[in-house]
Amino acid sequence: MNISIIGASAGIGLEAVKIGLDRKHSITTLSRSTVPVEESKSLTSILGDALNKADLLRAIQNTEAIIVTLGTSKNMKATTLFSDFAKLIVAINKEHKIEVPFIFVTGFGAGESKNYVPWLVKMFLKYLLKDVYADKTKMEEIITQSDLKWTVVRPGRLFDKPLTAHYRIENTLFKGINIGGINRADVADFLIKQAEKQTELKKYIAIAEK
Repeated sequence: MNISIIGASAGIGLEAVKIGLDRKHSITTLSRSTVPVEESKSLTSILGDALNKADLLRAIQNTEAIIVTLGTSKNMKATTLFSDFAKLIVAINKEHKIEVPFIFVTGFGAGESKNYVPWLVKMFLKYLLKDVYADKTKMEEIITQSDLKWTVVRPGRLFDKPLTAHYRIENTLFKGINIGGINRADVADFLIKQAEKQTELKKYIAIAEK
């Protein structure tokens, strides 16, 4: 199938590209930087800006699923990247009805999930990533109030370890949920599988290693 990955040059997005190609999908990426994978007939890489309407329209043309893995790298400063992207894609949807599934990655600690993180993580989010997570929350709100076919994925702390394909997902929040760390490759595995078949439509998914 044809899958678009927005924000694919590093992290979870890059891992999703690799897994998608391994699973014989045709992948179109949109990122500011070159995607560091071997050239392939199944890969179309677009260098551009996710907040540029023309670039974004080009990246999602003829797609069958859209994975959004935007990030600010290690930048902890205030940003409007996530909410601006959400506003743009909702505006595009009003002009060109998008029927394909969207899988958005935010983080455990965005939205209502902030009330279910451990105390130490709560302090980290409050004092170091407050502004970034505030904007991720805005993106969630904009997307989930739209009529897009969305799934929001909230991973715990991210690790750069090999794919295990063994992880735990929770689609409800509860006391003692205990969302710890997870490999970026495992998050990517879940994203590609949701692109293939969106079993968690209009749900918030917390994901962590087993």
